[in-house]
Amino acid sequence: MNPVNPKKLLLSKWTAVKPVAKQKHFLVSRVIQPEQLDEPVELVELEAVFSKAGQVIAWRDLQDETVWRQGWV
Repeated sequence: MNPVNPKKLLLSKWTAVKPVAKQKHFLVSRVIQPEQLDEPVELVELEAVFSKAGQVIAWRDLQDETVWRQGWV
């Protein structure tokens, strides 16, 4: 399990273990804040480095080492 701190996610780099359509390297471009400020952060936006395509995922999904690796490997 990747140790991930939600406060340090912005601009962190991630590598997909199984790339799809040449999209392997990603950057956390935005941490999506909840509507209620007292609630914890749940979502982040990942931007593919190659195509600049964005996708929103739960930040806890980045802890799954079978899908994501921290850094650009």
